[in-house]
Amino acid sequence: MPITLDQAQTIVRAALQYGTDHGFQPLTVAVLDPGGALVALARQDGSGYLRPDLATAKAYGILGMGMNNRALAARAEAAPDLYTTIVALSGGKVVSVPGGVFIRDADGNLLGAVGISGDTSLNDEAAALAGIEAAGLVAETGAED
Repeated sequence: MPITLDQAQTIVRAALQYGTDHGFQPLTVAVLDPGGALVALARQDGSGYLRPDLATAKAYGILGMGMNNRALAARAEAAPDLYTTIVALSGGKVVSVPGGVFIRDADGNLLGAVGISGDTSLNDEAAALAGIEAAGLVAETGAED
């Protein structure tokens, strides 16, 4: 079963609160189901107008390629022509930096992904982790390896 609206909204609220509590720049959070459909999105006041697209692309890219953002970044570095093709085929909806995180249940089943944009990529990712944890779910970034 994909992520529920309630779970997605919990992730959004907790991620935004984490960013506020840690003094991050205004964040935008997008939660997608396993098929890449948007379930929830919120943009803090002052977050740039491209941030929803960037947040969505961080989540969409890892879902579409079936690999975490660190693996995607390594693939982009190793094969820049392939990465350019993937970005073009996706209509620009692939970003290979931290801030896109797989969301799994306790059994490891994929529920969706969250993408966050607004601060540094690692801070975006930290907010995503906080949101996923608040929803009682499991995050996968690639940094675990």
